[in-house]
Amino acid sequence: MLSAGIKAPDFTLKDKDGKEVSLSSFLGRKVVLYFYPKDNTPGCTREACAFAGAYIGFKQRNVEVIGVSRDSEKSHANFAAKHELPFILLSDPELTAIQAYDVWKEKKLYGKVSMGVVRSTYVIDENGVIEKVFEKAKPDTNAQEILDYLDGKAE
Repeated sequence: MLSAGIKAPDFTLKDKDGKEVSLSSFLGRKVVLYFYPKDNTPGCTREACAFAGAYIGFKQRNVEVIGVSRDSEKSHANFAAKHELPFILLSDPELTAIQAYDVWKEKKLYGKVSMGVVRSTYVIDENGVIEKVFEKAKPDTNAQEILDYLDGKAE
């Protein structure tokens, strides 16, 4: 995992509509950059829906929410449409941002070891510096924890 206080690695990835989106284009605004394993899986769906439910709160604070996974643009388009997700979803099949943010890790499930995305969230400040890291983010509470952090209610 990257640490708070360092410059957030810039990247350019395609969104659900095939449009290129660069992290650097959000300088001047805070960004919540969350990495998740896979579209339409139970935990990832709950997390995305929690961000969707809290999205107005992020907008009121002038904070952009961006979700990143290895899924294809088409998968993201279907996922966003199915769950009415109002924020940006970026496709990272080449692991460009996923590896730059050190969230590609060895995972163990039922004794089987494989590589995958560890659910993690970074809050990036207006200057492009990582302000806060939420390691092993919980799908159901991650969005609210970040809003609480932004409001100074949490460490």
